[in-house]
Amino acid sequence: IAAPAPVAAPVAESAVPAASAVADGPVIKSPMVGTYYKAPAPGAEPFVKVGSVVKKGQGVAIIEAMKIMNEIDAEFDCRITEILVEDGQPIEFDMPLFRVEKV
Repeated sequence: IAAPAPVAAPVAESAVPAASAVADGPVIKSPMVGTYYKAPAPGAEPFVKVGSVVKKGQGVAIIEAMKIMNEIDAEFDCRITEILVEDGQPIEFDMPLFRVEKV
């Protein structure tokens, strides 16, 4: 009976570094729980792409929460270096959405 517990613990511990690795460096995080959308409407150009330079207050995504579309704005001037979520993906509060480089 004691054998399964040590097997489960290393799996959980190995998942922790992966999650903390995503948070290394500046990121734009979700301010709410909802569904992430990369563009203002289906078929429209995405708000940002990898390499996009955005200014503080510029929209970077939409999060739908309780049927309300909430535009998410950049909190500082930055360049998008990685998009960490997929269009239509359910997201959690404080979940990293974009890895960025301050400019």
